[in-house]
Amino acid sequence: MKWLQKHPDEVQRIDGVIRAQRVMTVQKQVSYDTKENQLVKYILQSVSKRLEQFKRNYRKLQRAEDSAVTDKIDRMANELNRRNNSGVLAEVTARPESAGLSLVFSMASGYRDLYKYYLMLLRGLSITGDVFDISVKDLAVLYEYWCFIKLNSLMKDKYELVSQDVVKVQGNGLFVSLVKGATSRVKYRNPDNGETITLSYNPKEGNLPTVPQRPDNVLSLEKKTVSREGKKLSYEYVFDAKYKINPALAGSDYYNRIAHTPGPQEDDINTMHRYRDAIVYQNGAEPYERTMFGAYVLFPYGNEEEYRSHRFFQSIDKVNIGGLPFLPSATGMVENMLDDLIMDSAESAFERTTLPKGIEDKLARVDWQNRDVLVGMLSNEKQLAVCLEHKFYHIPVRKAGKDKLPVRYVAIYQSKNIFKEEAGIRYYGEVVNYRVVKRREITWIPKDKDELYYLFEIKEWLELNKPVNAKEIAQFPLFTNMFLLQHCADVPDLLIGSEEEYRLYIELRRLANDNSINENDSDNGFRYKNSLVTMDGGYITVIRDGKIREKIAAGQFMKRPREVLKAIGG
Repeated sequence: MKWLQKHPDEVQRIDGVIRAQRVMTVQKQVSYDTKENQLVKYILQSVSKRLEQFKRNYRKLQRAEDSAVTDKIDRMANELNRRNNSGVLAEVTARPESAGLSLVFSMASGYRDLYKYYLMLLRGLSITGDVFDISVKDLAVLYEYWCFIKLNSLMKDKYELVSQDVVKVQGNGLFVSLVKGATSRVKYRNPDNGETITLSYNPKEGNLPTVPQRPDNVLSLEKKTVSREGKKLSYEYVFDAKYKINPALAGSDYYNRIAHTPGPQEDDINTMHRYRDAIVYQNGAEPYERTMFGAYVLFPYGNEEEYRSHRFFQSIDKVNIGGLPFLPSATGMVENMLDDLIMDSAESAFERTTLPKGIEDKLARVDWQNRDVLVGMLSNEKQLAVCLEHKFYHIPVRKAGKDKLPVRYVAIYQSKNIFKEEAGIRYYGEVVNYRVVKRREITWIPKDKDELYYLFEIKEWLELNKPVNAKEIAQFPLFTNMFLLQHCADVPDLLIGSEEEYRLYIELRRLANDNSINENDSDNGFRYKNSLVTMDGGYITVIRDGKIREKIAAGQFMKRPREVLKAIGG
């Protein structure tokens, strides 16, 4: 009755009888036929119709039909229709109007995203203009576009997309910025180690002392080192698309000098040399540095197996410059190259490039046999304070051994059970003198014993930039060298005994993202995933489930680290 009083327009008096056209029901009913849901159903129906129209237009093209395209369109349309005709939407009437400006579509989660993507598709599925007006002279540019898109396609399934500026949404719809002469970038993150991967199209390498360079595609890899400082280094590689191929006709100069099989043009290979050597950077007042470590020509050729014997493919292993066939039917070589470059550590990437003559004589070599750093333990916290104050360290003669002397440095290991959060190796110092004394003669820490001790006099105790992480091992004291003390992250790593072993260590640690190397301190080697990796007698042995699974020559690892790491990972 109250509702009728508020709505007198619903009441009529006919022949003295009061009749109501509508009254409020006393039984409530739930309805999903709201304005917002009506627009949702209309959106799904509209997209489904556009997909069907797209399929009809595709079948009218004068070309061979790709069943994968039509099958994918059918799957998408069927899924949209299924959602429209089942569940809540089955009771909803599709209406295109009245909800376009609803705050629900502007703010509510789900509705907001649906409306955003609908507006994108509304323009993206309506392609107009002169897109298909491509003359023969534009095929080279089209190949450049395809190479960039395909390179991204090879990486998007393996790495996490962080950002891209190729496809943008503007007020007038979708905007594609992949244009010759303009720079576009797509950035990824490697989920295994957190490193950043950036693929740039047509980047302008400016601020050069000579003239700017503009390669087609540049792969930038920000690699972290395994040093405790955690520095990151950038390595760049050119993938330059060239819609050219030399057929290597019998009797031609290319056939006689280069190879008997088709390959990239010689001038294009010379351009790769220019890109690698000409592109340099200056970091503030520092001298110019070269970050371009390799350059490869992408050219249209389909027979990858035949090309493996080509001179310009084999040159990649030697000078990191060459050519790679790249077509929809031939992407294997490029994909393998991307995997190798991305998975390389900073050290392996450095070794791929060609070094200037004479630089080997200037690079300091680590003497792995020289173990002149003694790492000793402490019995309590007070001993640390006394040693630091009086600049000394003492250890029983029976534990050190004459064969380990002379010692040039002493480092102090603070164990977990005594020092808790302060555990690890923090202090080291240079030994200026040492002598053999009886224990009772060490008056700073009195003890009435006649046992012989080495007393090391320290010039000055210094702190490492970052402590070596504490891990309890049975071998104390241990002997290492200053290079390992300054570069290794965990105590067991100080036992590394060769350049090959160190290289293997940094590769495994990088792949494991610093989390799963040497988890079991009792292992005499590296624990990686489900394998124990040891090095002995010039061979890398992989033990899994108590059995030897692989035995690889250390020299093979230095030449082909990626292949060996695949075998280690199982």
